[in-house]
Amino acid sequence: MFVSVKGADLFYSTRGKGPVCLILSSIGTKPYEIQMPVSLSDRLTLVFVALRGSGESTGEAVDLNFDVLAEDLESIRLALGVQRVAVLGHSILGALAIEYARRCPGTVSHVITVGTPPRGDMNSLVTESRAYFEKNASDERKQILRENLAKLAPDATPDQAMLAQTPLRFFDARFDAKSLFAGAILKPEFFRQLLGPLTAGWDITVNSNSLHSRMFLAQGLHDYVAPHVLWDGIVQSLPDATLHIFERSGHQPFFEEPDRFAESVTAWMGYAG
Repeated sequence: MFVSVKGADLFYSTRGKGPVCLILSSIGTKPYEIQMPVSLSDRLTLVFVALRGSGESTGEAVDLNFDVLAEDLESIRLALGVQRVAVLGHSILGALAIEYARRCPGTVSHVITVGTPPRGDMNSLVTESRAYFEKNASDERKQILRENLAKLAPDATPDQAMLAQTPLRFFDARFDAKSLFAGAILKPEFFRQLLGPLTAGWDITVNSNSLHSRMFLAQGLHDYVAPHVLWDGIVQSLPDATLHIFERSGHQPFFEEPDRFAESVTAWMGYAG
């Protein structure tokens, strides 16, 4: 389905039953439709949203800022005919979920972030993540990463480079993740906006007292892209945040531990069956 807003047509798809949870996507809705647990949609209505300028949605990515994002997501909420929604953001999209809730505390009941860093400075994130990997990853995991990177062609595409990073992203360092991203729609201009002007200066600790929605911070123990230790000393300073570590997961606990993820999230929300 599409919702027309100023300057864009926003695409979303739905499945499940129960309270609504918006799931944000920067690569089209199909990959998250594939990866989100079936057991989660037994308890929640999952609404997969392609953000302005990304995936199936139209619009200019350069127009996207946090205020426009909130307006876009509110338009989808109104189209769904519900008073309140939860919102889930994976990786850096968790920052967008948090900022939507900051701007619309009356209509966003819960925020779920997965593999999200507490800051958007990618240079610092890469430096800290590499140090964590070198200190904590097994020798086997390090060797698999070296082998994968050595096989990459000089002109490798971004998606090929990401798949080579499986030891950084998954509990199973040899997992073949290609099928998880079937149907992905990549728009480079969106990622330039997302990782540049939109989130580069984002820091959850800035003005954190204006965060009024409950937050569930899901992190994988074997996530070497956004290590859980980045949240040390930060979670306790937030108004209402719960950090949950998934011990057999990397960057995508909703796929690697689907039932545990669904149970943990819905129990925290108070919607457990």
